[in-house]
Amino acid sequence: MIQLPDSFSYVRGRETLARSQALRRSWPFVLDLCVAGIALACFYAVVQLARYWFGHPMPQIAISLSPRALPRYAFYSVVRIWLAYALSLFFAIGYGYTAAYNRRVEALMIAGLDILQSIPVLSFLPGVMLAMVALFPSRQLGVEMGAILLIFTGQVWNMAFSFYSSLKSIPRELREAATIYRFSPWQRLVELELPYSAIGLVWNSMVSVAGGWFFLMACEMFVLGSRDFRLPGLGSYLQTAASTGNARGIIWGLFTMIAIIVATDQLLWRPVIAWSDKFKFEQVETTSRVRSPLLHLLQHSRGLRTLRQHTIEPFAESIYQKLAENRQRDTEVSRRLTASDRRRRERWNATLRALALAVVVGGVLYAALHALSLLHQVTRSEFFEILLGAFATFLRVNTALLLASAWTIPAGVAIGFHPRLARIAQPLAQIAASVPATALFPVVLMALIRIGGGLGIGSILLMMLGTQWYILFNVIAGAMAIPTDLREVATLFHFTTAQRWKTLILPGIFPYLITGLVTASGGAWNASIIAEYFRLENHTMQTLGLGAVISAATDSGKFQILLLATIVMAMMVVTINRLAWRPLYRLAETRYKMSS
Repeated sequence: MIQLPDSFSYVRGRETLARSQALRRSWPFVLDLCVAGIALACFYAVVQLARYWFGHPMPQIAISLSPRALPRYAFYSVVRIWLAYALSLFFAIGYGYTAAYNRRVEALMIAGLDILQSIPVLSFLPGVMLAMVALFPSRQLGVEMGAILLIFTGQVWNMAFSFYSSLKSIPRELREAATIYRFSPWQRLVELELPYSAIGLVWNSMVSVAGGWFFLMACEMFVLGSRDFRLPGLGSYLQTAASTGNARGIIWGLFTMIAIIVATDQLLWRPVIAWSDKFKFEQVETTSRVRSPLLHLLQHSRGLRTLRQHTIEPFAESIYQKLAENRQRDTEVSRRLTASDRRRRERWNATLRALALAVVVGGVLYAALHALSLLHQVTRSEFFEILLGAFATFLRVNTALLLASAWTIPAGVAIGFHPRLARIAQPLAQIAASVPATALFPVVLMALIRIGGGLGIGSILLMMLGTQWYILFNVIAGAMAIPTDLREVATLFHFTTAQRWKTLILPGIFPYLITGLVTASGGAWNASIIAEYFRLENHTMQTLGLGAVISAATDSGKFQILLLATIVMAMMVVTINRLAWRPLYRLAETRYKMSS
Protein backbone atom coordinates (compact mmCIF):
# COMPACT_ATOMS: atom_id res chain seq x y z
CA MET A 1 0.00 0.00 0.00
CA ILE A 2 1.46 3.35 -1.06
CA GLN A 3 1.44 6.07 1.61
CA LEU A 4 0.66 9.47 0.02
CA PRO A 5 2.57 12.44 1.39
CA ASP A 6 0.76 15.03 3.48
CA SER A 7 1.45 17.70 0.87
CA PHE A 8 -0.55 15.72 -1.71
CA SER A 9 -3.59 15.54 0.60
CA TYR A 10 -3.27 19.24 1.25
CA VAL A 11 -3.26 20.03 -2.48
CA ARG A 12 -6.29 17.78 -3.08
CA GLY A 13 -8.14 19.55 -0.25
CA ARG A 14 -7.33 22.96 -1.68
CA GLU A 15 -8.55 21.89 -5.13
CA THR A 16 -11.82 20.56 -3.69
CA LEU A 17 -12.35 23.78 -1.75
CA ALA A 18 -11.63 25.87 -4.85
CA ARG A 19 -14.12 23.87 -6.94
CA SER A 20 -16.84 24.20 -4.31
CA GLN A 21 -16.25 27.97 -4.07
CA ALA A 22 -16.38 28.31 -7.86
CA LEU A 23 -19.62 26.31 -7.95
CA ARG A 24 -21.04 28.49 -5.17
CA ARG A 25 -20.14 31.63 -7.13
CA SER A 26 -21.50 30.37 -10.46
CA TRP A 27 -24.81 28.96 -9.16
CA PRO A 28 -26.45 32.36 -8.41
CA PHE A 29 -25.56 33.42 -11.97
CA VAL A 30 -27.30 30.33 -13.38
CA LEU A 31 -30.31 31.05 -11.17
CA ASP A 32 -30.43 34.65 -12.43
CA LEU A 33 -30.44 33.35 -16.00
CA CYS A 34 -33.38 31.08 -15.12
CA VAL A 35 -35.30 33.99 -13.60
CA ALA A 36 -34.60 36.10 -16.71
CA GLY A 37 -35.81 33.26 -18.93
CA ILE A 38 -39.03 32.95 -16.93
CA ALA A 39 -39.59 36.71 -17.25
CA LEU A 40 -39.13 36.58 -21.04
CA ALA A 41 -41.50 33.59 -21.29
CA CYS A 42 -44.12 35.48 -19.28
CA PHE A 43 -43.73 38.51 -21.57
CA TYR A 44 -44.25 36.33 -24.66
CA ALA A 45 -47.29 34.70 -23.05
CA VAL A 46 -48.83 38.12 -22.33
CA VAL A 47 -48.32 39.19 -25.96
CA GLN A 48 -49.98 36.04 -27.30
CA LEU A 49 -52.83 36.34 -24.83
CA ALA A 50 -53.45 39.98 -25.76
CA ARG A 51 -53.68 39.06 -29.46
CA TYR A 52 -56.33 36.45 -28.69
CA TRP A 53 -58.37 38.47 -26.18
CA PHE A 54 -58.50 41.66 -28.22
CA GLY A 55 -59.40 39.84 -31.41
CA HIS A 56 -62.94 39.56 -32.77
CA PRO A 57 -65.25 37.17 -30.89
CA MET A 58 -65.64 33.71 -32.37
CA PRO A 59 -69.32 32.83 -32.94
CA GLN A 60 -68.88 29.06 -32.63
CA ILE A 61 -65.72 27.34 -31.42
CA ALA A 62 -65.28 23.65 -32.19
CA ILE A 63 -63.40 21.93 -29.37
CA SER A 64 -60.77 19.61 -30.78
CA LEU A 65 -60.10 16.38 -28.88
CA SER A 66 -56.66 15.99 -30.44
CA PRO A 67 -53.81 15.82 -27.88
CA ARG A 68 -51.95 18.42 -29.96
CA ALA A 69 -54.49 21.06 -28.91
CA LEU A 70 -53.93 20.41 -25.19
CA PRO A 71 -50.91 22.75 -24.65
CA ARG A 72 -52.82 25.74 -26.02
CA TYR A 73 -56.02 24.81 -24.15
CA ALA A 74 -54.08 24.28 -20.93
CA PHE A 75 -52.39 27.69 -21.28
CA TYR A 76 -55.75 29.48 -21.66
CA SER A 77 -57.26 27.65 -18.67
CA VAL A 78 -54.27 28.32 -16.42
CA VAL A 79 -54.41 32.04 -17.23
CA ARG A 80 -58.15 32.19 -16.47
CA ILE A 81 -57.74 30.39 -13.13
CA TRP A 82 -54.83 32.52 -11.93
CA LEU A 83 -56.39 35.81 -12.98
CA ALA A 84 -59.53 34.77 -11.11
CA TYR A 85 -57.36 33.84 -8.11
CA ALA A 86 -55.60 37.23 -8.10
CA LEU A 87 -58.98 38.95 -8.18
CA SER A 88 -60.20 36.64 -5.39
CA LEU A 89 -57.19 37.40 -3.18
CA PHE A 90 -57.62 41.18 -3.39
CA PHE A 91 -61.37 40.90 -2.85
CA ALA A 92 -60.94 38.55 0.13
CA ILE A 93 -58.47 40.86 1.87
CA GLY A 94 -60.57 43.98 1.32
CA TYR A 95 -63.87 42.35 2.20
CA GLY A 96 -62.55 40.50 5.25
CA TYR A 97 -60.77 43.61 6.56
CA THR A 98 -63.86 45.80 6.22
CA ALA A 99 -66.12 43.20 7.85
CA ALA A 100 -63.74 42.63 10.77
CA TYR A 101 -63.21 46.29 11.70
CA ASN A 102 -66.48 48.01 10.79
CA ARG A 103 -69.04 46.96 13.40
CA ARG A 104 -71.85 48.87 11.70
CA VAL A 105 -71.75 46.71 8.60
CA GLU A 106 -70.09 43.55 9.96
CA ALA A 107 -73.31 41.58 10.43
CA LEU A 108 -74.62 42.71 7.04
CA MET A 109 -71.37 41.85 5.23
CA ILE A 110 -71.09 38.40 6.82
CA ALA A 111 -74.73 37.70 5.94
CA GLY A 112 -73.96 38.81 2.38
CA LEU A 113 -70.94 36.51 2.33
CA ASP A 114 -73.16 33.64 3.50
CA ILE A 115 -75.57 34.34 0.66
CA LEU A 116 -72.93 34.82 -2.03
CA GLN A 117 -70.98 31.65 -1.19
CA SER A 118 -74.19 29.62 -1.35
CA ILE A 119 -75.25 30.90 -4.78
CA PRO A 120 -74.19 28.40 -7.48
CA VAL A 121 -71.93 29.42 -10.32
CA LEU A 122 -74.74 28.88 -12.84
CA SER A 123 -76.90 31.40 -10.98
CA PHE A 124 -74.27 34.07 -11.59
CA LEU A 125 -73.89 32.94 -15.18
CA PRO A 126 -76.69 34.82 -17.02
CA GLY A 127 -76.04 38.24 -15.51
CA VAL A 128 -72.23 38.02 -15.57
CA MET A 129 -71.89 36.66 -19.08
CA LEU A 130 -74.49 38.94 -20.69
CA ALA A 131 -73.01 41.99 -18.93
CA MET A 132 -69.46 41.21 -20.05
CA VAL A 133 -70.51 40.53 -23.63
CA ALA A 134 -72.43 43.82 -23.65
CA LEU A 135 -69.37 45.71 -22.35
CA PHE A 136 -67.06 44.27 -25.03
CA PRO A 137 -69.37 43.36 -27.94
CA SER A 138 -66.65 43.41 -30.62
CA ARG A 139 -63.88 41.67 -28.69
CA GLN A 140 -63.25 38.16 -27.40
CA LEU A 141 -62.30 39.87 -24.13
CA GLY A 142 -65.96 40.05 -23.07
CA VAL A 143 -66.52 36.29 -23.08
CA GLU A 144 -63.12 35.73 -21.44
CA MET A 145 -63.84 38.21 -18.65
CA GLY A 146 -67.19 36.54 -18.08
CA ALA A 147 -65.52 33.13 -17.67
CA ILE A 148 -62.90 34.61 -15.30
CA LEU A 149 -65.60 36.19 -13.14
CA LEU A 150 -67.50 32.90 -13.02
CA ILE A 151 -64.35 31.09 -11.84
CA PHE A 152 -63.90 33.93 -9.33
CA THR A 153 -67.32 33.16 -7.83
CA GLY A 154 -66.17 29.58 -7.20
CA GLN A 155 -62.86 30.60 -5.55
CA VAL A 156 -63.26 33.69 -3.43
CA TRP A 157 -65.63 32.96 -0.55
CA ASN A 158 -63.55 30.55 1.54
CA MET A 159 -60.56 32.94 1.29
CA ALA A 160 -62.71 35.84 2.54
CA PHE A 161 -64.00 33.70 5.43
CA SER A 162 -60.44 32.62 6.28
CA PHE A 163 -59.04 36.17 6.37
CA TYR A 164 -62.00 37.45 8.38
CA SER A 165 -61.68 34.61 10.88
CA SER A 166 -57.92 35.21 11.23
CA LEU A 167 -58.43 38.92 11.91
CA LYS A 168 -61.00 38.18 14.59
CA SER A 169 -58.66 35.71 16.33
CA ILE A 170 -55.49 37.87 16.49
CA PRO A 171 -54.17 37.71 20.09
CA ARG A 172 -54.83 40.74 22.25
CA GLU A 173 -51.16 41.28 23.11
CA LEU A 174 -50.24 41.63 19.42
CA ARG A 175 -52.95 44.25 18.90
CA GLU A 176 -51.74 46.12 21.98
CA ALA A 177 -48.15 46.05 20.68
CA ALA A 178 -49.29 47.54 17.37
CA THR A 179 -51.16 50.27 19.26
CA ILE A 180 -48.17 51.05 21.50
CA TYR A 181 -45.88 51.43 18.50
CA ARG A 182 -48.54 53.62 16.83
CA PHE A 183 -48.84 51.56 13.67
CA SER A 184 -50.83 53.15 10.89
CA PRO A 185 -53.63 51.03 9.37
CA TRP A 186 -51.33 50.16 6.46
CA GLN A 187 -48.46 49.16 8.79
CA ARG A 188 -50.83 47.10 10.91
CA LEU A 189 -52.06 45.29 7.80
CA VAL A 190 -48.57 44.55 6.44
CA GLU A 191 -46.73 43.89 9.71
CA LEU A 192 -49.41 42.12 11.77
CA GLU A 193 -52.64 41.10 10.06
CA LEU A 194 -51.36 39.64 6.79
CA PRO A 195 -48.51 37.70 8.49
CA TYR A 196 -50.85 36.32 11.16
CA SER A 197 -53.38 35.18 8.55
CA ALA A 198 -50.73 33.94 6.08
CA ILE A 199 -50.99 30.22 6.92
CA GLY A 200 -54.77 30.16 6.62
CA LEU A 201 -54.71 32.22 3.41
CA VAL A 202 -52.08 29.98 1.80
CA TRP A 203 -53.96 26.74 2.45
CA ASN A 204 -57.30 28.29 1.48
CA SER A 205 -55.64 29.63 -1.67
CA MET A 206 -54.69 26.09 -2.57
CA VAL A 207 -58.24 24.84 -2.12
CA SER A 208 -59.57 27.89 -4.00
CA VAL A 209 -57.41 27.11 -7.01
CA ALA A 210 -58.57 23.50 -6.73
CA GLY A 211 -62.15 24.81 -6.72
CA GLY A 212 -61.34 26.77 -9.87
CA TRP A 213 -60.32 23.53 -11.59
CA PHE A 214 -63.51 21.85 -10.30
CA PHE A 215 -65.80 24.48 -11.86
CA LEU A 216 -63.65 24.98 -14.97
CA MET A 217 -65.80 22.60 -17.02
CA ALA A 218 -68.96 24.56 -16.15
CA CYS A 219 -67.33 27.96 -16.82
CA GLU A 220 -65.71 27.24 -20.19
CA MET A 221 -68.61 25.48 -21.91
CA PHE A 222 -72.28 26.11 -21.16
CA VAL A 223 -75.65 26.78 -22.77
CA LEU A 224 -77.61 29.94 -21.96
CA GLY A 225 -81.05 29.74 -23.53
CA SER A 226 -80.49 29.60 -27.28
CA ARG A 227 -76.83 30.65 -27.07
CA ASP A 228 -73.98 28.14 -26.84
CA PHE A 229 -70.86 29.57 -25.19
CA ARG A 230 -67.60 27.65 -25.71
CA LEU A 231 -64.09 28.75 -24.88
CA PRO A 232 -60.90 26.93 -25.87
CA GLY A 233 -59.59 25.43 -22.65
CA LEU A 234 -58.91 22.32 -20.65
CA GLY A 235 -62.36 22.42 -19.01
CA SER A 236 -64.21 22.49 -22.33
CA TYR A 237 -61.89 19.72 -23.60
CA LEU A 238 -62.75 17.48 -20.64
CA GLN A 239 -66.46 18.30 -20.82
CA THR A 240 -66.55 17.49 -24.55
CA ALA A 241 -64.69 14.23 -23.96
CA ALA A 242 -66.98 13.26 -21.05
CA SER A 243 -70.21 14.12 -22.89
CA THR A 244 -69.17 12.09 -25.97
CA GLY A 245 -67.80 9.18 -23.92
CA ASN A 246 -64.29 9.62 -25.36
CA ALA A 247 -62.18 7.74 -22.79
CA ARG A 248 -58.94 8.55 -24.63
CA GLY A 249 -59.70 12.27 -24.50
CA ILE A 250 -60.55 12.08 -20.78
CA ILE A 251 -57.24 10.32 -20.05
CA TRP A 252 -55.22 12.86 -22.06
CA GLY A 253 -57.04 15.78 -20.42
CA LEU A 254 -56.57 14.40 -16.90
CA PHE A 255 -52.90 13.66 -17.58
CA THR A 256 -52.34 17.24 -18.72
CA MET A 257 -54.21 18.64 -15.72
CA ILE A 258 -52.27 16.48 -13.25
CA ALA A 259 -48.97 17.54 -14.85
CA ILE A 260 -49.96 21.21 -14.40
CA ILE A 261 -51.02 20.63 -10.79
CA VAL A 262 -47.77 18.83 -9.90
CA ALA A 263 -45.69 21.59 -11.49
CA THR A 264 -47.73 24.23 -9.66
CA ASP A 265 -47.26 22.43 -6.36
CA GLN A 266 -43.48 22.15 -6.70
CA LEU A 267 -42.84 25.56 -8.24
CA LEU A 268 -45.35 27.63 -6.26
CA TRP A 269 -47.18 26.05 -3.33
CA ARG A 270 -44.22 24.25 -1.76
CA PRO A 271 -42.07 27.44 -1.61
CA VAL A 272 -45.04 29.49 -0.38
CA ILE A 273 -45.85 26.97 2.39
CA ALA A 274 -42.20 26.98 3.50
CA TRP A 275 -42.19 30.79 3.47
CA SER A 276 -45.46 31.10 5.43
CA ASP A 277 -44.21 28.71 8.14
CA LYS A 278 -42.16 31.55 9.66
CA PHE A 279 -45.39 33.36 10.58
CA LYS A 280 -46.46 30.68 13.07
CA PHE A 281 -47.40 32.29 16.41
CA GLU A 282 -45.20 30.55 18.99
CA GLN A 283 -42.68 31.28 21.72
CA VAL A 284 -40.40 28.29 21.02
CA GLU A 285 -39.04 27.72 17.53
CA THR A 286 -39.62 24.26 16.17
CA THR A 287 -36.76 22.19 14.84
CA SER A 288 -38.82 20.57 12.04
CA ARG A 289 -39.54 23.32 9.54
CA VAL A 290 -41.11 22.93 6.12
CA ARG A 291 -38.30 23.33 3.60
CA SER A 292 -38.22 24.10 -0.11
CA PRO A 293 -35.05 23.96 -2.24
CA LEU A 294 -36.60 26.38 -4.74
CA LEU A 295 -37.34 28.92 -2.00
CA HIS A 296 -33.76 28.59 -0.76
CA LEU A 297 -32.44 29.25 -4.27
CA LEU A 298 -34.71 32.25 -4.80
CA GLN A 299 -33.67 33.73 -1.47
CA HIS A 300 -30.00 33.45 -2.51
CA SER A 301 -30.42 34.87 -6.01
CA ARG A 302 -28.16 37.90 -6.45
CA GLY A 303 -30.38 39.37 -9.14
CA LEU A 304 -33.53 39.16 -7.03
CA ARG A 305 -31.65 40.48 -3.99
CA THR A 306 -30.40 43.47 -6.00
CA LEU A 307 -33.88 44.09 -7.40
CA ARG A 308 -35.36 43.98 -3.88
CA GLN A 309 -32.73 46.30 -2.43
CA HIS A 310 -33.00 48.94 -5.18
CA THR A 311 -36.74 48.88 -5.92
CA ILE A 312 -39.01 47.16 -3.40
CA GLU A 313 -37.34 48.23 -0.16
CA PRO A 314 -36.87 51.93 -1.12
CA PHE A 315 -40.45 52.02 -2.43
CA ALA A 316 -41.79 50.54 0.82
CA GLU A 317 -39.74 52.98 2.90
CA SER A 318 -41.06 55.92 0.89
CA ILE A 319 -44.64 54.71 1.42
CA TYR A 320 -44.10 54.37 5.17
CA GLN A 321 -42.50 57.81 5.35
CA LYS A 322 -45.32 59.40 3.35
CA LEU A 323 -47.93 57.73 5.56
CA ALA A 324 -46.17 58.95 8.70
CA GLU A 325 -45.99 62.51 7.33
CA ASN A 326 -49.68 62.45 6.35
CA ARG A 327 -50.63 61.11 9.76
CA GLN A 328 -48.64 63.81 11.52
CA ARG A 329 -50.16 66.48 9.30
CA ASP A 330 -53.68 65.19 9.94
CA THR A 331 -52.99 65.23 13.68
CA GLU A 332 -51.85 68.86 13.52
CA VAL A 333 -54.87 69.83 11.40
CA SER A 334 -57.27 68.11 13.82
CA ARG A 335 -55.71 70.00 16.72
CA ARG A 336 -56.31 73.32 14.98
CA LEU A 337 -59.94 72.56 14.15
CA THR A 338 -62.53 74.24 16.33
CA ALA A 339 -65.54 72.44 17.73
CA SER A 340 -67.80 73.96 15.04
CA ASP A 341 -65.41 72.77 12.29
CA ARG A 342 -65.48 69.24 13.68
CA ARG A 343 -69.28 69.24 13.81
CA ARG A 344 -69.41 70.54 10.22
CA ARG A 345 -67.06 67.77 9.04
CA GLU A 346 -69.07 65.13 10.86
CA ARG A 347 -72.31 66.40 9.27
CA TRP A 348 -70.69 66.33 5.84
CA ASN A 349 -69.47 62.75 6.34
CA ALA A 350 -72.91 61.72 7.60
CA THR A 351 -74.51 63.28 4.52
CA LEU A 352 -72.17 61.38 2.20
CA ARG A 353 -72.91 58.10 3.99
CA ALA A 354 -76.64 58.76 3.77
CA LEU A 355 -76.39 59.47 0.02
CA ALA A 356 -74.37 56.29 -0.58
CA LEU A 357 -76.89 54.29 1.46
CA ALA A 358 -79.77 55.80 -0.49
CA VAL A 359 -78.15 54.85 -3.81
CA VAL A 360 -77.59 51.28 -2.65
CA VAL A 361 -81.11 50.92 -1.25
CA GLY A 362 -82.58 52.40 -4.43
CA GLY A 363 -80.64 49.94 -6.59
CA VAL A 364 -81.71 47.01 -4.41
CA LEU A 365 -85.37 48.05 -4.52
CA TYR A 366 -85.24 48.50 -8.29
CA ALA A 367 -83.74 45.01 -8.74
CA ALA A 368 -86.20 43.53 -6.25
CA LEU A 369 -89.21 44.94 -8.13
CA HIS A 370 -87.99 43.46 -11.39
CA ALA A 371 -87.32 40.15 -9.65
CA LEU A 372 -90.85 40.06 -8.25
CA SER A 373 -92.24 40.59 -11.73
CA LEU A 374 -90.32 37.48 -12.84
CA LEU A 375 -91.49 35.41 -9.87
CA HIS A 376 -95.13 35.96 -10.81
CA GLN A 377 -94.52 33.63 -13.77
CA VAL A 378 -93.71 30.63 -11.52
CA THR A 379 -96.58 28.14 -11.28
CA ARG A 380 -97.67 26.43 -8.07
CA SER A 381 -96.40 23.01 -9.22
CA GLU A 382 -92.98 24.49 -10.03
CA PHE A 383 -92.90 26.15 -6.59
CA PHE A 384 -93.59 22.88 -4.76
CA GLU A 385 -91.02 21.10 -6.94
CA ILE A 386 -88.41 23.67 -5.85
CA LEU A 387 -89.27 23.20 -2.15
CA LEU A 388 -89.13 19.39 -2.40
CA GLY A 389 -85.83 19.61 -4.27
CA ALA A 390 -84.45 21.93 -1.57
CA PHE A 391 -85.21 19.37 1.13
CA ALA A 392 -83.57 16.56 -0.88
CA THR A 393 -80.44 18.65 -1.51
CA PHE A 394 -80.32 19.62 2.20
CA LEU A 395 -80.14 15.93 3.17
CA ARG A 396 -77.42 15.21 0.60
CA VAL A 397 -75.32 18.20 1.66
CA ASN A 398 -75.30 17.25 5.34
CA THR A 399 -74.62 13.60 4.57
CA ALA A 400 -71.64 14.63 2.44
CA LEU A 401 -70.33 16.90 5.25
CA LEU A 402 -70.54 14.13 7.86
CA LEU A 403 -68.80 11.59 5.65
CA ALA A 404 -66.10 14.09 4.64
CA SER A 405 -65.42 15.20 8.25
CA ALA A 406 -64.99 11.59 9.37
CA TRP A 407 -61.69 11.24 7.49
CA THR A 408 -60.47 14.80 6.79
CA ILE A 409 -60.11 15.85 10.46
CA PRO A 410 -57.73 13.04 11.56
CA ALA A 411 -55.91 13.10 8.21
CA GLY A 412 -55.48 16.89 8.31
CA VAL A 413 -54.10 16.82 11.87
CA ALA A 414 -51.62 14.07 10.95
CA ILE A 415 -50.39 16.01 7.90
CA GLY A 416 -50.13 19.28 9.82
CA PHE A 417 -48.17 17.73 12.71
CA HIS A 418 -45.64 15.82 10.60
CA PRO A 419 -43.68 17.84 7.98
CA ARG A 420 -42.25 14.67 6.42
CA LEU A 421 -45.74 13.30 5.88
CA ALA A 422 -46.85 16.72 4.57
CA ARG A 423 -44.14 16.65 1.89
CA ILE A 424 -45.70 13.46 0.50
CA ALA A 425 -49.41 13.88 1.31
CA GLN A 426 -49.82 17.58 0.48
CA PRO A 427 -48.99 17.25 -3.26
CA LEU A 428 -51.22 14.17 -3.49
CA ALA A 429 -54.07 16.03 -1.77
CA GLN A 430 -53.53 19.02 -4.05
CA ILE A 431 -53.73 16.78 -7.11
CA ALA A 432 -56.84 14.98 -5.83
CA ALA A 433 -58.51 18.28 -4.93
CA SER A 434 -57.75 19.86 -8.30
CA VAL A 435 -58.83 17.02 -10.56
CA PRO A 436 -62.45 17.83 -11.49
CA ALA A 437 -64.73 15.18 -10.06
CA THR A 438 -66.97 15.78 -13.06
CA ALA A 439 -64.27 14.29 -15.28
CA LEU A 440 -64.15 11.12 -13.15
CA PHE A 441 -67.88 11.05 -12.52
CA PRO A 442 -68.89 9.17 -15.70
CA VAL A 443 -66.87 6.12 -14.63
CA VAL A 444 -68.18 6.32 -11.03
CA LEU A 445 -71.76 6.78 -12.20
CA MET A 446 -71.62 3.83 -14.57
CA ALA A 447 -70.25 1.65 -11.77
CA LEU A 448 -73.04 2.77 -9.40
CA ILE A 449 -75.69 2.02 -12.01
CA ARG A 450 -74.30 -1.49 -12.51
CA ILE A 451 -74.44 -2.27 -8.77
CA GLY A 452 -77.98 -0.89 -8.45
CA GLY A 453 -77.28 2.71 -7.40
CA GLY A 454 -77.90 5.84 -9.38
CA LEU A 455 -77.50 9.60 -9.46
CA GLY A 456 -79.20 10.01 -6.06
CA ILE A 457 -76.27 8.25 -4.35
CA GLY A 458 -73.72 9.38 -6.90
CA SER A 459 -74.57 13.04 -6.24
CA ILE A 460 -73.50 12.63 -2.59
CA LEU A 461 -70.19 11.20 -3.74
CA LEU A 462 -69.67 14.05 -6.19
CA MET A 463 -70.44 16.63 -3.47
CA MET A 464 -67.84 14.95 -1.25
CA LEU A 465 -65.25 14.92 -4.02
CA GLY A 466 -65.78 18.62 -4.60
CA THR A 467 -66.02 19.95 -1.04
CA GLN A 468 -64.12 17.68 1.38
CA TRP A 469 -60.91 19.52 0.52
CA TYR A 470 -62.19 22.71 2.16
CA ILE A 471 -62.24 20.85 5.48
CA LEU A 472 -58.95 19.01 4.92
CA PHE A 473 -56.88 22.04 3.95
CA ASN A 474 -58.28 24.19 6.75
CA VAL A 475 -57.58 21.45 9.31
CA ILE A 476 -54.01 21.17 7.99
CA ALA A 477 -53.58 24.94 8.35
CA GLY A 478 -55.00 24.83 11.89
CA ALA A 479 -52.72 21.96 12.91
CA MET A 480 -49.66 23.73 11.49
CA ALA A 481 -50.61 26.93 13.35
CA ILE A 482 -50.67 25.23 16.78
CA PRO A 483 -47.58 26.55 18.61
CA THR A 484 -44.74 24.11 19.07
CA ASP A 485 -44.41 24.96 22.77
CA LEU A 486 -47.98 23.78 23.44
CA ARG A 487 -47.30 20.51 21.68
CA GLU A 488 -44.12 20.05 23.72
CA VAL A 489 -46.03 20.71 26.95
CA ALA A 490 -48.53 18.00 26.00
CA THR A 491 -45.62 15.62 25.42
CA LEU A 492 -43.91 16.52 28.72
CA PHE A 493 -47.08 15.87 30.70
CA HIS A 494 -47.59 12.54 28.89
CA PHE A 495 -51.08 13.33 27.62
CA THR A 496 -53.03 10.36 26.37
CA THR A 497 -54.42 10.45 22.84
CA ALA A 498 -57.87 11.40 24.13
CA GLN A 499 -56.44 14.17 26.36
CA ARG A 500 -54.32 15.51 23.49
CA TRP A 501 -57.35 15.75 21.20
CA LYS A 502 -59.58 17.26 23.90
CA THR A 503 -57.22 19.88 25.37
CA LEU A 504 -54.86 20.70 22.47
CA ILE A 505 -55.83 19.58 18.98
CA LEU A 506 -59.56 20.29 18.79
CA PRO A 507 -59.31 23.70 20.57
CA GLY A 508 -56.29 24.60 18.42
CA ILE A 509 -57.87 23.78 15.08
CA PHE A 510 -61.39 24.90 16.05
CA PRO A 511 -61.42 28.32 14.26
CA TYR A 512 -59.95 26.76 11.12
CA LEU A 513 -62.33 23.79 11.30
CA ILE A 514 -65.38 26.04 11.48
CA THR A 515 -64.13 28.03 8.48
CA GLY A 516 -63.63 24.78 6.58
CA LEU A 517 -67.07 23.45 7.48
CA VAL A 518 -68.81 26.71 6.53
CA THR A 519 -67.11 26.92 3.16
CA ALA A 520 -67.56 23.19 2.56
CA SER A 521 -71.28 23.53 3.27
CA GLY A 522 -71.59 26.38 0.80
CA GLY A 523 -69.43 24.49 -1.69
CA ALA A 524 -71.65 21.41 -1.40
CA TRP A 525 -74.74 23.48 -2.16
CA ASN A 526 -72.84 25.02 -5.07
CA ALA A 527 -71.70 21.62 -6.34
CA SER A 528 -75.30 20.37 -6.41
CA ILE A 529 -75.76 22.07 -9.80
CA ILE A 530 -73.33 19.52 -11.25
CA ALA A 531 -73.97 16.59 -8.93
CA GLU A 532 -77.74 16.39 -9.51
CA TYR A 533 -77.80 17.17 -13.23
CA PHE A 534 -75.24 15.41 -15.41
CA ARG A 535 -74.80 14.81 -19.14
CA LEU A 536 -73.40 11.41 -20.07
CA GLU A 537 -72.89 10.37 -23.69
CA ASN A 538 -75.33 13.00 -24.99
CA HIS A 539 -77.95 11.89 -22.44
CA THR A 540 -79.02 14.08 -19.51
CA MET A 541 -79.36 12.36 -16.13
CA GLN A 542 -80.92 14.15 -13.19
CA THR A 543 -82.31 13.43 -9.74
CA LEU A 544 -84.65 15.27 -7.42
CA GLY A 545 -82.82 18.29 -6.02
CA LEU A 546 -82.44 22.05 -6.08
CA GLY A 547 -79.23 21.87 -8.09
CA ALA A 548 -81.00 19.92 -10.83
CA VAL A 549 -83.73 22.58 -10.95
CA ILE A 550 -81.13 25.37 -11.36
CA SER A 551 -79.18 23.51 -14.07
CA ALA A 552 -82.32 22.63 -16.03
CA ALA A 553 -83.62 26.21 -15.78
CA THR A 554 -80.29 27.56 -17.07
CA ASP A 555 -80.29 25.20 -20.06
CA SER A 556 -83.87 26.06 -21.00
CA GLY A 557 -83.56 29.80 -20.30
CA LYS A 558 -86.33 29.83 -17.63
CA PHE A 559 -84.93 32.72 -15.61
CA GLN A 560 -87.94 32.95 -13.28
CA ILE A 561 -87.34 29.39 -12.00
CA LEU A 562 -83.58 30.04 -11.84
CA LEU A 563 -84.19 33.14 -9.70
CA LEU A 564 -86.65 31.49 -7.31
CA ALA A 565 -84.46 28.38 -6.86
CA THR A 566 -81.43 30.57 -6.16
CA ILE A 567 -83.37 32.60 -3.57
CA VAL A 568 -84.55 29.42 -1.83
CA MET A 569 -81.01 28.02 -1.75
CA ALA A 570 -79.59 31.27 -0.37
CA MET A 571 -82.29 31.49 2.32
CA MET A 572 -81.65 27.91 3.45
CA VAL A 573 -77.87 28.45 3.68
CA VAL A 574 -78.27 31.75 5.55
CA THR A 575 -80.71 30.16 8.01
CA ILE A 576 -78.29 27.30 8.70
CA ASN A 577 -75.41 29.74 9.15
CA ARG A 578 -77.40 31.86 11.59
CA LEU A 579 -78.61 28.92 13.67
CA ALA A 580 -75.42 26.84 13.68
CA TRP A 581 -72.28 28.34 12.17
CA ARG A 582 -72.50 31.89 13.52
CA PRO A 583 -72.66 30.79 17.22
CA LEU A 584 -69.70 28.51 16.56
CA TYR A 585 -67.79 31.41 15.00
CA ARG A 586 -68.41 33.50 18.13
CA LEU A 587 -67.18 30.60 20.25
CA ALA A 588 -64.01 30.42 18.16
CA GLU A 589 -63.43 34.18 18.56
CA THR A 590 -63.78 34.06 22.35
CA ARG A 591 -63.07 30.73 24.03
CA TYR A 592 -60.63 29.25 21.50
CA LYS A 593 -58.74 32.42 20.60
CA MET A 594 -54.94 31.98 20.70
CA SER A 595 -53.73 34.47 23.33
CA SER A 596 -51.83 34.56 26.57
